[in-house]
Amino acid sequence: MKAQYINPFLDSASMVIQQMCNISPTRGELSVKDVTFHDDHIWIKIGITGHLSGDIIYGLHKEVALRIVSAMMGGFPISEMDEMGRSAISELGNMISGNASALLFNQGVTIDITPPQLVDDHGSLHAGGQALTVPLDLGDLGRLEIQVVVLT
Repeated sequence: MKAQYINPFLDSASMVIQQMCNISPTRGELSVKDVTFHDDHIWIKIGITGHLSGDIIYGLHKEVALRIVSAMMGGFPISEMDEMGRSAISELGNMISGNASALLFNQGVTIDITPPQLVDDHGSLHAGGQALTVPLDLGDLGRLEIQVVVLT
């Protein structure tokens, strides 16, 4: 597993979040750890195929997800994750991953991404092994955790 694979996702996440939420995320420390899922979180899982295969998993505390959806909707207060909110947060993961695939293509790595799978019950997520993991501090919004599981 090479750290270079996570950088396009971090760069893309910073750019998309800055555009959608008008904040500048700060990167935490890169680590390699077992894929972990926490209660009270929403998980956006996107598969990758092509020169690389595996999964990108974005993890957000449910309250952070609500704040992000609110920011994406121009500050409109969101109190629960309804279908529109689920769609918005899924699209955030899709935009980050799509932009990252373009960045990887510019490095000579071609990947395709699967549609996002949004899960708020981590028991139904199936990913294993170790992941390159980096948290992004989103200021007042909270924290987004990016886990990259690359198998090839």
